[in-house]
Amino acid sequence: MARKLPAVDVVLVGFGWTAAILGQELTDAGLNVVALERGGWRDTSTDFGVTFAQDELRYYWRRALFEEPARETLTFRNDQSQTALPMRHLGSFLPATGVGGAGIHWNGQNWRFLPSDFVAKSHNTQRYGSLPDGMTIQDWGVTYEELEPYYDRFEYICGISGKAGNLNGKIQAGGNPFEGPRKREYPNPPMEMAYAPTLFAQAATETGHVPFPCPSANMSRAYTNPLGVTLGPCTYCGFCEKFGCGNYSKSSPQTTILPVLMRKKNFELRTECEVLSVKHDMAAKRATGVIYVDTQGEEWEQPAEIVVLCAFAQHNPWLMMLSGIGQRYNPQTGEGTLGKNYAYQIVSSVDVFFDDKIMNPFVGAGALGIGVDEYNGDNFDHAGLGFIGGGYLACWQTNGRPIETHPVPKGTPKWGAKWKQAVAKNYLTTATIATHGAVMSHRGNYLDLDPTYHDVHGRPLLRLTFDYTDNEHKMSDYLTDRAAEIAKAMKPREFHAKKREGHYSIVPYQTTHNTGGAIMGTDPKSSVVNRYLQTWDLHNLFVMGSCVFPQNPGYNPTGTVGALTYWAADAIKNKYLKNPGALVQA
Repeated sequence: MARKLPAVDVVLVGFGWTAAILGQELTDAGLNVVALERGGWRDTSTDFGVTFAQDELRYYWRRALFEEPARETLTFRNDQSQTALPMRHLGSFLPATGVGGAGIHWNGQNWRFLPSDFVAKSHNTQRYGSLPDGMTIQDWGVTYEELEPYYDRFEYICGISGKAGNLNGKIQAGGNPFEGPRKREYPNPPMEMAYAPTLFAQAATETGHVPFPCPSANMSRAYTNPLGVTLGPCTYCGFCEKFGCGNYSKSSPQTTILPVLMRKKNFELRTECEVLSVKHDMAAKRATGVIYVDTQGEEWEQPAEIVVLCAFAQHNPWLMMLSGIGQRYNPQTGEGTLGKNYAYQIVSSVDVFFDDKIMNPFVGAGALGIGVDEYNGDNFDHAGLGFIGGGYLACWQTNGRPIETHPVPKGTPKWGAKWKQAVAKNYLTTATIATHGAVMSHRGNYLDLDPTYHDVHGRPLLRLTFDYTDNEHKMSDYLTDRAAEIAKAMKPREFHAKKREGHYSIVPYQTTHNTGGAIMGTDPKSSVVNRYLQTWDLHNLFVMGSCVFPQNPGYNPTGTVGALTYWAADAIKNKYLKNPGALVQA
């Protein structure tokens, strides 16, 4: 029997980017807020000091920042004909645990989605006619224009480094000409560019593209954000993705919001407290609180007037399933919405080898790179190509970490003396062009509960059913071919295009860009949450994060996650609190 605690105004489940934003916004509105985080406290000065933060063995290979599959994992299969098996070791994606969540270990690539991304179904249907069989994409229920002020707010909280390409409808030299119009410049100028991205920019220009510095949450200079929190300039150490930043140079909850939020008397953080379920009164259409367990194994009930799920993308729909909230998706009939439209990202690359050009790959940062956007979203005519969607091409110089980084030409042995010689020869003289593609939602890709496997608390594990479709393969091949054209223009000794082939594999790391499962929309028959991220079933239950994306565009998700969180926070403060109830009538 759970012990009941005094009620609070708001309880936040998880404490990463979305919970930090909501904690700050809702306490500013005068609410008493409690955040529950399953992991421990993490602080920049004590947890990521520069004397040990660059420990590749600890953080990359031993996964010090991430959830432990022995305690909590999921099962995976490519399609319904297979038996799903547990993911015993983290691979394709890396869910974090602890204060700051994935905002600690992200690389800092921060994008705005294209205006057409938010109306994917109506836009593509209008331009190209019917969609491929089995594709279940839909419009978001919110537009780029509505989200623009909230993108801006997140960028200024984070101090994003970049160059605007479209200011109030006027294209700006040096920026991304395909981006949606923004009201003002980035808060910081672009980062100083390394040699490999500079070579890429020259070749991209020669081949008719418009290269631009990618927007970065790695600071190009010292910056003080609107909350009065100061970040330091990036030192280009190359330990961003999968690592915490000890220099206060990468935007994270710890370096942007928590120094202010943690001092507030109406905010409380409880760490090492794992939420087991959401309590609710279906007749009253409201959540009543959550049940959580502490490190002693004792269960507690935390009543609250508002419950907000702020956990990792897959965990939010999983918690709703475990709590009996919503109608779970049935891929055979197409009925139900909870678990529907899981999507991911599809990536490929082209390695470019030189003899006479020194790249110094160890000088880098998570979002240090030059991109081109001609093949993203619907920026190009897809007629006759056999796919919709797209992605960006970029030359990143993110790291030269010695355990992880050993580029070698095609045909090199996997081990032995010749492999070592190839690594030594090519380590300093290799650049990589990456493609980062969208994944359109498909009827057969979804989340549900596994009938066999359980976690340490006896709860059914989440089951992931996912594979790439022809649409993704054709689109990714197209992007890779375009990247190879730019690689050739860089005039290398040789280059090697590595296309994405075969079924999706959960084993090798790719991205932590998991989306869908609790998707947003305009109709409860096709979505889990409305345009304000409020669940259709319980008016005081809100769901944050990329699990609300109806499909996954070609960009990294964090910028849009931040914008949607500020959008939802504004709706809670200025609409819901004045008149608690459904913000959108079904």
